[in-house]
Amino acid sequence: MAKELSAEEQRELESLRQTIEQAIADGVLTQSERDAITAAMKADGKVTYEELEMVRQLVSEKVASGELQLEG
Repeated sequence: MAKELSAEEQRELESLRQTIEQAIADGVLTQSERDAITAAMKADGKVTYEELEMVRQLVSEKVASGELQLEG
């Protein structure tokens, strides 16, 4: 059973979601946007399953389907 996220973890996850959504809004993900997403994930010194899952759903799957292009 997955543990309940703390309020701080929920805020960090929402912040990551906003960072990702801003980065992919134009359909192109630049290196600096990828770096910003990585920095947001590592901001608290750890990368959680929930953060990895969010990146998979919002970035990796869209790149794989052609919905999102990687620049560079």
